[in-house]
Amino acid sequence: MEQMAQAVDEKEGKYLTFSLAEEEYGIGILKVKEIIGMIPVTSVPKTPEYVKGVINLRGKVIPVIDLRLRFAIEPMDYTERTCIIVVEVVGQSGQVLLGVVVDAVSEVLHVKADDIEGPPAFGSRLNTDYILGMAKVDGNVKILLDIDRVLSAREMAQLDAIT
Repeated sequence: MEQMAQAVDEKEGKYLTFSLAEEEYGIGILKVKEIIGMIPVTSVPKTPEYVKGVINLRGKVIPVIDLRLRFAIEPMDYTERTCIIVVEVVGQSGQVLLGVVVDAVSEVLHVKADDIEGPPAFGSRLNTDYILGMAKVDGNVKILLDIDRVLSAREMAQLDAIT
């Protein structure tokens, strides 16, 4: 039981919150490198549907994924609020920059350990490894993502190969 409490304590901190469809999500602020508006994305053939392609960000080629498509949410046209969150994730070759397309960035919130519950148990058929926990904030629930686990090791290797 003490390990569980310690795991929740480690999740306390600042999260960048954003929306996808009607839901609010959060990514640990230390994983976020920057937020940019939508810029042209160069598509790469033979990649999964959720991989939008690559962008050139100050001379670095960065793969971009659309979280809506990754989470099997209905795609939508990008708007002026759509943006790319550039995050640093752990890949096979160490730290890798990854662009994540979201509907809109909301705010940075400090989430206390007491306000975080573990990921919901949907049974073994649904993989929820990428969910750090559920944060209760002002009567709402925000899904905290473990951005390192949104893509599997195999999927990260595929992205490494295109950059």
